[in-house]
Amino acid sequence: MKRFIPVAEPALVGNEKTYVLDCLDSTWISSSGEYIQRFESAFADFCGARHAVSCCNGTVALHLALLALGVVPGDEVLIPTLTFVATANAVAYCGARPVLVDSEPETWNMNPQLIRKHITPRTKGIIPVHLYGHPMDMDPVLEIAREHNLFVLEDAAEAHGAEYKGRRAGTLGDAATFSFYGNKIITTGEGGMVVTDDDALAANLRQLKGQGQDPSRRYWFPVLGYNYRMTNVAAAIGLAQTEKIEWHLARRRENAMWYRKHLSGYDQFTLSPEKSWAHNAFWINCVLLDRKSPVDRDTLMARLAEAGIETRPFFYPMHTLPMYRDENRERYFPVADDLAVRGFNLPSSASLTEEDVAYICRMLVELAS
Repeated sequence: MKRFIPVAEPALVGNEKTYVLDCLDSTWISSSGEYIQRFESAFADFCGARHAVSCCNGTVALHLALLALGVVPGDEVLIPTLTFVATANAVAYCGARPVLVDSEPETWNMNPQLIRKHITPRTKGIIPVHLYGHPMDMDPVLEIAREHNLFVLEDAAEAHGAEYKGRRAGTLGDAATFSFYGNKIITTGEGGMVVTDDDALAANLRQLKGQGQDPSRRYWFPVLGYNYRMTNVAAAIGLAQTEKIEWHLARRRENAMWYRKHLSGYDQFTLSPEKSWAHNAFWINCVLLDRKSPVDRDTLMARLAEAGIETRPFFYPMHTLPMYRDENRERYFPVADDLAVRGFNLPSSASLTEEDVAYICRMLVELAS
């Protein structure tokens, strides 16, 4: 049987089965049940935040947070152009305009030095994305936000457990969003969370995700809301995963160290960064292929696939996608464009062994020559 190493797969190593069976036995399988509150409390504690509000996926978490933060049609929200499409789409769902900002070359995140020039009277907030698990340099973002009275919503979908100057991702802005899709550091299958220290914002999030129902008056809906709730079954899985999150994070870091060990001395590969002020969550281990490489990125990925190694390209920058391209046609994003054509993701599951990583690295070196 041909060897196959997927780029990501969930590791269900805790109480997932026990908790899910408990849901089935109790018949509490929908959007009510004890596991929802338990998961929210456990994840809030992990982040060091006052509130965690669960919802049905990470994209919904972004949309819900933007709604609660008051984003309306005509507003502008600054986001990195190099991100997963959900960041831009959630802004567009509100009728607002995602204003794209180029990357900086060292962390691959939005360049904070470019933010000021994109602020207009319509700017409502900033969404820093902690791309691939590396936190963005947040101090400049927060300073600019204070100067211009803007909200800061962290997109931490890929950064569970990442730290910026000793503080966990999710506690750095007004709110933060997380994804629990099957390939994330911890998973609920599909699921999301909004984390905040703001009591009023948390109450607003809870009302909006439950069709806008008044929390003290059943079936009375004073505001337009959404059915964005998480199921008790998903929350049961999430609680089990959160109980083991330090194990998951340690395994991701171990993978990253193995990649560094086995690719040491091969300068044609630049691995996922980690600045001195950062603690990378290493959601996905990434490689930037040297510009002088004898093979291009896509050819190398195809060769790796033939060797049974699944990889993924970096995200397409938002300014290259049809729905966001026209309004950005006259703008230039040289760093994001360069990263997007050279970068790709390596297998990063918690279940990898050092033997797996050694094989991946051996094939990477061999097939890139």
